[in-house]
Amino acid sequence: MSVSALFRSFSLPLAAAALSALLAGCSAKGETEAAQQPAAEQPTLPVTQLVTKDTVLYRKYVADIQALRNVELRGRVPGFLEHIHVDEGQSVKAGQLLFSINDAPFRTQISKAQAALASAQAETRVAELEVKQVTMLVEKNIVSSTELEVAKAKLKAAQSHVAQASSALASARLNLSYTQVRAPFDGIIDRIPLKVGSLVDDGTLLTTVSDIRAVYAYFTVSEGEYLDYMKRHPRGSAAPADDVHLILADGSSYPHAGRIETVESEFDANTGSIAFRARFENPGRLLKHGATGRVQLASEVDNALLLPQKAVFELQDKNYVFVVDKNNRLHQQHFVPRTRLSHFYLVESGLQPGDRVVYEGVQDARDGMLIRPQPIGMDSLLAPAPSRGNGGGPVATAHAF
Repeated sequence: MSVSALFRSFSLPLAAAALSALLAGCSAKGETEAAQQPAAEQPTLPVTQLVTKDTVLYRKYVADIQALRNVELRGRVPGFLEHIHVDEGQSVKAGQLLFSINDAPFRTQISKAQAALASAQAETRVAELEVKQVTMLVEKNIVSSTELEVAKAKLKAAQSHVAQASSALASARLNLSYTQVRAPFDGIIDRIPLKVGSLVDDGTLLTTVSDIRAVYAYFTVSEGEYLDYMKRHPRGSAAPADDVHLILADGSSYPHAGRIETVESEFDANTGSIAFRARFENPGRLLKHGATGRVQLASEVDNALLLPQKAVFELQDKNYVFVVDKNNRLHQQHFVPRTRLSHFYLVESGLQPGDRVVYEGVQDARDGMLIRPQPIGMDSLLAPAPSRGNGGGPVATAHAF
């Protein structure tokens, strides 16, 4: 074997061994450097320890507000509008006169119907006398029984004329009553589009009356939220009144709490949601038919694990935090949120009470990094939230995932 060949046979294995040793040395060196990261290079990051709190969650839903009763009043007979007895926005009582339509033609119809009825009644009386007379003649065999049958037929015809005339009179009187339009119930008058002298026809809209002593707020919830509600209120029992609130269009809270009365019987096939109906008393008549708002439902969550939103970052549409171990080393940890509150997540899984997480500065943190933790008490982070509910925990608006 030549010297060059012998050199090649030994140089390749030696080079491979040398490269492996070099890589192993670099790896060990990197681990050692990470483990021995100088304190000066360890950033100070705020860290908070996760705790559980009894929490009141508020879920908000867009609501359509409707009056208890909202009825259009329309003309039922033709004629000229003679009087308007109320004004727009006025409160009215059941039976109160609202509009008067010229009734002269209908009074004339009544007079004609009364005359026709009187004539038919007289005709009937004559027919009755004729039947009696013919009956006597038949009994004496003066006339045939056929004459009696004819007389009885005339009587039946006269009686039918009486019934027809009576019906016409009742119809005329009914039409006359339609010339006076009265309130069907206590309520508020809506816009009046016509003026005195306007021609009214059958079906012409006169106004709308709304009963707004109380209002209905209709809103829809997802199937999951429906199931959650039914678990908290089994057998269809209503939520406590103070758990149902209404947020008005200007963002203010309606002062009177409501109550859920009904839940529809089926889910919408297109949206997968189901409709609820809540009732709110309306003593000040502030709420109007057709208004909008948001129904706010409250539910208490015992021992909720709360996580500040500032501690969370996203990777590929998943939520992560940096958990700090006992050696102050960071570990990237995925978690699943149940609900997003105003400034917190309610954790479903992935984290435990007592876990320490980086509260701020996650954009500068790295997995495996050593830090100097600056403790921040969770109570101080929860303090700005108003304290309501039996548990004394935070109250926050919830956004379901």
